[in-house]
This record gives sequence, structure tokens and C-alpha cells, in this order.
Amino acid sequence: MSEDKESAEAIVSEVHKKIRAAFDVFDHELNKTVDVREIGTIIRSLGCFPNEGELHDVIAEIEEEEPTGYIRFEKFLPTMTKVLMERNVGVPSPCTPSTGSPSPLSPLSPTHRVDLPGYHRVFRPIPEDLLLQAFEVLDKQKKGHLELEELTKYMTQEGEPFTQEEMEEMLSAAMDPDKNLIFYKDFVSMMTLDDPR
Repeated sequence: MSEDKESAEAIVSEVHKKIRAAFDVFDHELNKTVDVREIGTIIRSLGCFPNEGELHDVIAEIEEEEPTGYIRFEKFLPTMTKVLMERNVGVPSPCTPSTGSPSPLSPLSPTHRVDLPGYHRVFRPIPEDLLLQAFEVLDKQKKGHLELEELTKYMTQEGEPFTQEEMEEMLSAAMDPDKNLIFYKDFVSMMTLDDPR
């Protein structure tokens, strides 16, 4: 039993180190706070990919009662620990139903899931093949790339639109600087992570 406890503590400690490292990159004042606008980038750097609605929910939970525009590390740490433990480890929880059947809100299998109040989502990354299919749908002429204007139009005017800042961030990573084109196969390979499961 104590071996299991030590193992769980080691896992939590490792998760805390990853969260701190990601947070510290954006803690420019070294005062354990980051600009609220950086939270999405920090969460994504930890391998989680919430949509804008989910991101706003997380921010609402970790923001101060009177929003200051900054997020404190001590508020961010427990929230991200829960999300990462749920996503990567599947820590058993007293909230898990005794039936062992998956909740419709949890995409994890019964052996790899935890239902934490308010954390029914795990921000799982989209598989590489699905991302590639999405870009291929946009590439009607099957050129293997998209024009800057073409991608910008799709991403800012369709579905859940990107903000100008999000678009600039995406293009800085996606666009070939010499040809001003987005070679989406390269971009998809670059932005997908190997999921050990």
C-alpha cells in the first residue's frame, strides 16, 4: 500500500514540475502570476487542447473573484493537476460510479477515467489523421498546401472563429516563410503529439 502511495506521490510531483515549468515560461515578472491571455498557450503546451468555451470555463474557475487580468500559480496548479491527472493517469476517484461504465461526458475508458466535479473533459488532442483530413477538405484542388488568405478566411470566418492573435500565432508556426504557403502535412506533423495510449 505504501508503495502505491509513493508511486502516486511521485506521479503528482512530476505533474507539478511540468505545470510549474510551463507556467514559469510566461511568468515574466517572476511573481508567480501570468497574464490571463497566456493561459491557453500554457494549457496547450502541457498537451491539452481545449476549445474556446472550455478555456473560458477554466479561466473563470482560476481567476480571482475580482478579475485582475492575471492568474496566480497557486490557483492554476490544482486545476491543471486535476486535468492532467485525469488525462494522463486515470487516477481512481471516489466520484467514479461503481458500475465501471463510462460516463457519456468522459471519453476515457472505464479503466482510465476519473470524474472530478467540474472536470468531465480531458482536452484530448485530435489524432493526426483527423487533422490532416480537415486540412484536405479545405484544399479543394489537392495541392498539398493552402494559401495564407485562404486559411485565414476559413479560420476567422467559419465555425468557432480564431481571434487575430490566435491567427497570428498559428501562422507563425504553420507558414513556410520562403513561399508564404501553409504546407499542412508538415504543420500537422509538427503540432501533433505522440499519445502513449
